[in-house]
Amino acid sequence: MLDRLKQYRKDLHQIPELEFDLFKTSAYIKKELLGMGYEIYQTAKTGWIAYKKGKKEESIAFRTDMDGLPVLEKSSCPFPSTHIGAMHACGHDGHMSMMLGFAYYLKDLELMNESVVLIFQPAEEFPGGAKVIIEEGFLDRFKVKKIFGIHLYPNLKEGIFGLVKGPMMARNGEFNLKIIGASAHGAEPHKGIDAILASSHLVTQIHSIISRNVDPFDQGVITIGTVSGGEARNIIAQEVVIKGTMRAFDDEVYNLMKNRFSNIVKGIETSFDVSIEYEMMDLYPVVNNNPEIVSFVEKHLENQYEYIKPLMASEDFAFYQQKVPGMFTMLGTKNEEKGYIYPLHSCYFNFDEIVLLKGVEFYVMISKALNLIK
Repeated sequence: MLDRLKQYRKDLHQIPELEFDLFKTSAYIKKELLGMGYEIYQTAKTGWIAYKKGKKEESIAFRTDMDGLPVLEKSSCPFPSTHIGAMHACGHDGHMSMMLGFAYYLKDLELMNESVVLIFQPAEEFPGGAKVIIEEGFLDRFKVKKIFGIHLYPNLKEGIFGLVKGPMMARNGEFNLKIIGASAHGAEPHKGIDAILASSHLVTQIHSIISRNVDPFDQGVITIGTVSGGEARNIIAQEVVIKGTMRAFDDEVYNLMKNRFSNIVKGIETSFDVSIEYEMMDLYPVVNNNPEIVSFVEKHLENQYEYIKPLMASEDFAFYQQKVPGMFTMLGTKNEEKGYIYPLHSCYFNFDEIVLLKGVEFYVMISKALNLIK
């Protein structure tokens, strides 16, 4: 199995693709699943659903993401990306390898109770393939009653599972702001409307939302990632563009942040006589693990797990959990001796494939615990 997992990972790591445009990755997954004898269904443009019939009409689902990131690889991986400017910097090559390994393990076994659905999903990073798969009706079609997923995680020791009961990963939104003033010579600022001055006050007030509007016992994050504008050092800036993200574990807190954000934008427009084009995109809901499922799984993990703090990162696995009870699990990859210490989304991210065996064992353990297989 380890040799098989290493080959999957090597093949997939070299062909990272973005969003829904995963044509080489999709062809690879299709070939492997058909070779194992699975009944497969195309979904979300380049995704696949593999179905194995059990004695019951209801199903248990297992999900992996497939997409890479627009990152230029600089890792120590001996088989780096052949798609320059794209990389599997978030471990999705490992996620797919684990799922293919699990599919190989199951292929000749008889399912004693529920059927099994294996979801290979594109566009987790953006804009969210999970929602598309749900809208296409596959969870309803196969009567999915529970769903499970794994994410590799370099903040945990290699081979250790990270568990959270309840909210595990944050709800997120992204915002774009365009502050529009009026250009003038830098020596005559009174003849213009300074978009940079207005933007500096806007940035300051946005960052006051968490410290002055959100209850200190609640959690939220607002990050402004880019600010760009102006034409020259001696010209009053006519336009500034600001982009950022906001996150929270609670819908009420998230909506409070959004409402306060909107009011601040209106106030800056009035105070500085600028106009502001404002776009807020609500992306993924909260990853919310069913506590009963986590407690059930914990009993079968022996000493291979620890409870971790919820993460402000986001994951579109959350959409599945809005539909059916589910559990999302972190799997540690940190190995300081081998230099596997870099964070997710880093151009240096890498891991030892030995950890992929743990992922397959996790899926097999769940299958046995739920009496799907002997």
